[in-house]
Amino acid sequence: MNKGYTLIDGTIILNRELNDLDLFVKDFLDVLKKYSSYLVVSGYVSISSGRTRGTEDVDVLVEVFDKKLFEKLFYDLEKNNFWCYQSDDFEEVYDYVREMKSIRFARKNEMFPNIEFILVDESKKAKYFEFTHPQKIRVKDFEFLIPPIEFEILYKEIVLGGDKDLADAKHLRLFYSEILEGNKFNEYKKIIIGEIKNEIKKNTGI
Repeated sequence: MNKGYTLIDGTIILNRELNDLDLFVKDFLDVLKKYSSYLVVSGYVSISSGRTRGTEDVDVLVEVFDKKLFEKLFYDLEKNNFWCYQSDDFEEVYDYVREMKSIRFARKNEMFPNIEFILVDESKKAKYFEFTHPQKIRVKDFEFLIPPIEFEILYKEIVLGGDKDLADAKHLRLFYSEILEGNKFNEYKKIIIGEIKNEIKKNTGI
């Protein structure tokens, strides 16, 4: 049975052709990775791994930017045919970045698909853990970074928990069943549960 991928030297190589969504993400990441590390998370991970469903946005984790570096990225994206939902004024957009609020980018004159640009730092322990433990994945000549598959599955099952997320997690469990590691599930579950407890404590004071 063709499992749809091979694992070579730690990199997951998907056995399929590039599609329009892949090319959109690739074009964005080609600009972004000149300025920052990143991690592609959530729905696109399962979609790129063969799950058949539509999506309007692609979530990308990025470390907090200083103003000068973000300015270079912002205008480079603009030069490469992307626009920002929040504003075409760099100063206004950086206000969102400074406050750790998500921003969105799409191709000029289009609304969808779009990139949700999610800022992370060490205060977001679970997200920062996945950000600093990337898994390489490749489709043809497009190589990008995603979370450990076990972490992505657990995050969808425990934190997100919607019908779409649970279906994504189920797909990933089946698609990658031959390479999933039980010890990683145990390790990552503790990290995710710990983050949830910290959030509850912070919000309730209990």
